[in-house]
Amino acid sequence: MACSYKIDANHRSDSHVRTDNNFTLVEEDSSSDDYEDRVNYKDVIRKGNSELESSISDPRDEATPDNWIKRNSTMVRLTANHPFNSEAPLPRLMHHGFITPIPLHYVRNHGPVPKASWNDWTIEITGLVKRPAQLTMYNLINSFKSKEFPVTLVCAGNRRKEQNMEKKTKGFNWGAAGVSTSVWRGVPLRDVLKSCGILSRKKKAFYVCFEGAEDLPGEHGGGGSKYGTSIKRDIAMDASRDIIIAYMQNGENLSPDHGFPVRMIIPGFIGGRMVKWLKRIIVTTEESKNYYHYKDNRVLPSQVDAKLADEKGGGKKVTRVEVTMDGGETWYVCTLDHPEKCSKYGKYWCWCFWSVEVEVLDMIRAKEIAVRAWDETLNTQPEKLIWNVMGMMNNCWFRVRTKECELQGEIGILFEHPTQPGEQSGGWMEEKHLEKSSNSTPSMNTSSKTFSMSEVKKHNSADSAWIIVHGHIYDCTRFLKDHPGGTVSILNKAGTNCTKAFDAIHSDNAKEMLEKYRIGELITIGYTSDSTTSSPNNSIHGT
Repeated sequence: MACSYKIDANHRSDSHVRTDNNFTLVEEDSSSDDYEDRVNYKDVIRKGNSELESSISDPRDEATPDNWIKRNSTMVRLTANHPFNSEAPLPRLMHHGFITPIPLHYVRNHGPVPKASWNDWTIEITGLVKRPAQLTMYNLINSFKSKEFPVTLVCAGNRRKEQNMEKKTKGFNWGAAGVSTSVWRGVPLRDVLKSCGILSRKKKAFYVCFEGAEDLPGEHGGGGSKYGTSIKRDIAMDASRDIIIAYMQNGENLSPDHGFPVRMIIPGFIGGRMVKWLKRIIVTTEESKNYYHYKDNRVLPSQVDAKLADEKGGGKKVTRVEVTMDGGETWYVCTLDHPEKCSKYGKYWCWCFWSVEVEVLDMIRAKEIAVRAWDETLNTQPEKLIWNVMGMMNNCWFRVRTKECELQGEIGILFEHPTQPGEQSGGWMEEKHLEKSSNSTPSMNTSSKTFSMSEVKKHNSADSAWIIVHGHIYDCTRFLKDHPGGTVSILNKAGTNCTKAFDAIHSDNAKEMLEKYRIGELITIGYTSDSTTSSPNNSIHGT
């Protein structure tokens, strides 16, 4: 990690120290100050860390810009080697309970992780404010009072693979572990904006925009785009929302994958609103025009409209969890465990845990177990999956199928989840969107050129990048600068057959886009790689 300054795990940065930047120190009480007095998570964090293997320099990162980052090798990678998008194996996530160890916290990156120096980092506050500012990390920590509390983060694409089984969306295959909980420490956004003299709504200050440091392709490719998003001014200035500019996670500096040195934490919002590697905060009249704000992460649950979301807000306590073993005819009410204490304003920002006792015979007879939750405003989860093109906000009942099996002469029960994350096979859902193999050869490009595997292998650089997908050969050199994951996403696979990885990640729209880069077909001489027979072959593969 490119860090030249280290905060001790026990460092407290709420001492009232003034700096030479003339910031107005905010003395008022913070909504979550009492968290630290009532709940001590240090022992839980320490125990969880002691059970982890050391993070490593993963061989899968060697050929990527992220080769300087150490990661937990058990994380399930969802977008091949780069960019790094991953979730923990679900049993490991469950084992650690309320607080997720940092190496097992899910990661959503859109490109390479920026290398950052604590001492050199600045955050610009600009736009519709009276006193624009350039905050160093020292300014941020010593000019404002910090607070620390647990927050559950969830990716809007969590459980997307279930949607992809119904019909392919535009997103990759998140399983059910795109959700994690950490203890975050940071400075209230509200305090920073007040110190900079944020203008009123009468002066058309309606939105607060956030921008990161990444160099991303953006809408038209070519690089130079930053990840950005926005929230309404009223939300940003609402003390009950507990929005912080965070610099610590579970008592440590942020790790590179989670935004070192500083990021946004906006409780109750999807992870896509919590900009990592934060560089700019801009107060504006209009919401963010950033490509990633407008084109991604813009779906509400089916039962929640925009008006309800604005009025009710987040932070509602889960008050009831029910389990059914007969398709919803009858329900068992579960016992709930809320390790989190509510904030000063009565908000809950974390997951809770449930348990229920059932008769063994009922469990054996059940073909399926489903669970749903309710919050204090009686919002609940829909019974069935509601597909959308982005594959977002899948929060339908979670269903586990059961099968009777024999274990050492005794009756056992096999529990099967709907899907397994990423490229992993398994799960009870059937892929309804799979096309017949005869349709896998697009008709829009009828190129008749053929190339051997040895010829394809030569085209493995930025000067000439070829890939094989379903026996077709594509020259992706022209697309390198436009790829959303950066050039390395293609170069890692250049000169190889990447059919499996391509299908697991890409939407039907991406497959159509690929077609204009097709230059020919793969010809293999010798034995077929996909045949159960051992007959010689000299043929074109187009499966």
